Amino acid sequence: MANTSNGWRVLPHGPIERLADNLWSVTGALRGMSLARVMAVARRSDGKLVIHSAIAMDEDRMRELEALGEPAFLIVPSRAHRLDAPAYKRRYPSLRVFAPKGARKAVAEKVPVDGTYEDFPADDSVSLTMLHGFKQQEGVMIVKSPDGTTLVFNDAVFNMDRKRDPLGFLVTSLLGSAPGPRVSRLVKLAYVDDRAAFQRDLEGFAETKDLVRVMVAHEKVAHGPDAVATLRRAAATL
Repeated sequence: MANTSNGWRVLPHGPIERLADNLWSVTGALRGMSLARVMAVARRSDGKLVIHSAIAMDEDRMRELEALGEPAFLIVPSRAHRLDAPAYKRRYPSLRVFAPKGARKAVAEKVPVDGTYEDFPADDSVSLTMLHGFKQQEGVMIVKSPDGTTLVFNDAVFNMDRKRDPLGFLVTSLLGSAPGPRVSRLVKLAYVDDRAAFQRDLEGFAETKDLVRVMVAHEKVAHGPDAVATLRRAAATL
């Protein structure tokens, strides 16, 4: 783990993986637990980057990221995913930060927020939409690529295996976050205020005409037919 004077703290992470012509992912560790977290990076039609759920990386990987385009937008997808947002804002002062309406106040305690998902300047490649029945706490980033559409969720859908370490066991087994794909017991208790509306959203997203992948905060990316099955199986857990 690297520490710098500006608060740039690097936890173990993997490489920047190319998923499509304008979409990449990075999988990183969380301190003290076995759950992995996932950052998505999408490139807009104007060449600027949209970073979803930021992960601080080592300098070589950060230079690789910057070579993909200008880091211009930071999506903080929930109050639980603010960890590296302040460091990214310090590194890139012109970065515009967006958060779900229901999480804006909590996110703003850590990093200045420029707007909600509704304020995000969507283009033909990257857009944001809110989830219904979710207390306005989370939404979905929609990325259009030459090979099809990717849906980037946060904690609304989990897709991982059970963990055996104490904290991982608590989250995945006792709190019902695994095995995935599923909507966790904790999420249903804390955020879902209209299960029927949320279920309709998941089932509607599963019908996306050119859906090629589904990304979630923890951990697996679902590709092809598995993307559709992921959303349908998650909807069935509500």
